[in-house]
Amino acid sequence: MNNIEKIYNLEEKFQITKDKKETEQIEQGLKELLKPYKQGLIGVAQINPIAGDIEYNSKKIVKYIKHAQNIELDLVVFPELSLTGYPIGDAISRYQMIIQENIKWLNGIAEITNNTHAIVGFLEPDEKTNKCYNSAAVLGDGKILNIIRKSTLNDNYEFNDNRYIKSAEAMGNQNIINGLKYGITIGDDCLNKNNEFCKGNSDILINCSASVFYAGKEQLKCNALSNIAKQSSTPLIYVNQVGAIDNASFAGISKVYNSEGNLIAQAESFNEQFLIVNPVKNLGKIYPQAKGIEQTYEKEDDFTLDYEPDMERTYKTLIQGIKDYFGKSGFKRAVLGLSGGLDSTVCAVLLADALGKENVLGISMPSKITSDLSKNDAQVLAQNLGIKFSQAPIKEMFETTNNSLQKLFGEIEKNWEGRYEKSYTPDNIQARSRAMFLWGISNEFASCLPIATSDKSEAYMGYATINGDMSGGYAPIADITKTKLFALAKWMNENRPEKNAIPQSVIEKRPGAELAIDPKTGKPLIAEDALMPYEFLDEVIWRIENKKENYENMLTSEFLYEKTHSVTPEQKKEWLNKFYRRMASALYKKSIMPPYVIVDSPLYNFKQPITSKINYNNISQENIREKLQQI
Repeated sequence: MNNIEKIYNLEEKFQITKDKKETEQIEQGLKELLKPYKQGLIGVAQINPIAGDIEYNSKKIVKYIKHAQNIELDLVVFPELSLTGYPIGDAISRYQMIIQENIKWLNGIAEITNNTHAIVGFLEPDEKTNKCYNSAAVLGDGKILNIIRKSTLNDNYEFNDNRYIKSAEAMGNQNIINGLKYGITIGDDCLNKNNEFCKGNSDILINCSASVFYAGKEQLKCNALSNIAKQSSTPLIYVNQVGAIDNASFAGISKVYNSEGNLIAQAESFNEQFLIVNPVKNLGKIYPQAKGIEQTYEKEDDFTLDYEPDMERTYKTLIQGIKDYFGKSGFKRAVLGLSGGLDSTVCAVLLADALGKENVLGISMPSKITSDLSKNDAQVLAQNLGIKFSQAPIKEMFETTNNSLQKLFGEIEKNWEGRYEKSYTPDNIQARSRAMFLWGISNEFASCLPIATSDKSEAYMGYATINGDMSGGYAPIADITKTKLFALAKWMNENRPEKNAIPQSVIEKRPGAELAIDPKTGKPLIAEDALMPYEFLDEVIWRIENKKENYENMLTSEFLYEKTHSVTPEQKKEWLNKFYRRMASALYKKSIMPPYVIVDSPLYNFKQPITSKINYNNISQENIREKLQQI
């Protein structure tokens, strides 16, 4: 084992040890091994903060500063807004003390610094406005030495920084630390062409970031950072936040490029890590990323059902989202309905892996429509996963509620017209009866959160019940389409340590909520018969989110489904009309979806007025003239 391998082995041991004596031995060993790399030794602290918990974040920061001091690094660098966590949203304007508290803690952190400097992200109040600067402080010798302010603000689907952050006039700043010139920027300022600190007048470039992660984004960041280092002939260090904060997922993957633009160091994906580097002397280690991150570098131009390359990235994003949502919000346990269907099955596996099997309770809540196969699949899954399991038939609750409502409806229609000939009330009573059980368990047992099991395909269509299967404190798979869920179920059966936990019959059966009988077949209604084939439905979603296609584009585009199935123009138009009609009417349902983590597209987190009415069809100029003339 060479010295570089020894350095990273010791650092990995430091991350997991809790023994004080062992920690001291590790740090002494690191200090000796790092002596040949003096001047330019930097610690990249890829941390997972809790939004608003400044004390927690400060203690984490100080831990790594002291570690950097003990092994005699020149500098330790933290992500953007590492003191407050990012995003923190409107909490800044609602709780003004956050700003003052983060200044107090910043001053306290500065006091413990010495010759080892630190760069810490914080909120800097602007004296002239009610806004703050997104800033980074250079700390050293017991004080704040310099402040860098962010200019290029995030104003996109994930965040709306302009609401509470003020844009700085200048981008970046240069600081001399132990004889080297560091050009320091925050977030996307390093990508701005007007940034003077990425044009070759520094010894090392530092970028403090909190870059949200989803499919296809990582390669764009890699290419941009590599080009900056190469074009400026300057090594570049990019430190990124890791973890999940509500919808936003951060993968970490902090990077270091040498002056030729070559990657020489890279932190792990989806893990907190302290990475020791020296970009001047090419000291670094490239840790592997989750499979799927590389594959999403070149996003497909066409829709595909080959999800296999993206499965590990998807799985780890979901696991991180669950872990952080529960851990940071104070919950430890989850309860969910196990229907024997795909959605609840995938949710159960994810929850068991993220929270521990002992912290997950699955409840089978059959009705008279529920098949024996579904009941058996739910029980077998629970046994395979080792989670807690109970059964609670909903027959009694359904009959009592339905009888009471039917009596009420009969009284109402005597004086109020408009009662539907065909009613979906019995279907909804079943779903809401199940939710009553789950919420009751959550209320009765400590640290327990009920889970909403709706997937992305059905959420787009409104094919879910408010206060039913949409009800819960967290929705793990809300940004996963049905066809991708099938692929994920197969992948988890093959790649989890306990293989084949999911019964094969769950993967093979056609999805259906088992809430109603199809009059055509006399059997429980199949979801695709009520909607459309999921392969077609999911491609509509993909085209909206990835290609921004409209209704007219899709009418003339050839879908993947059409290459293997005979679809008439009339049928295609009927499916598209149904999609847009149902999507528009489901906006109010989308607005009350429980929190979920973005996996594939930030466009799913879109904000559209519920009362909006958009004409999804293109209208010609001539048609507009005719309509206006008719007024």
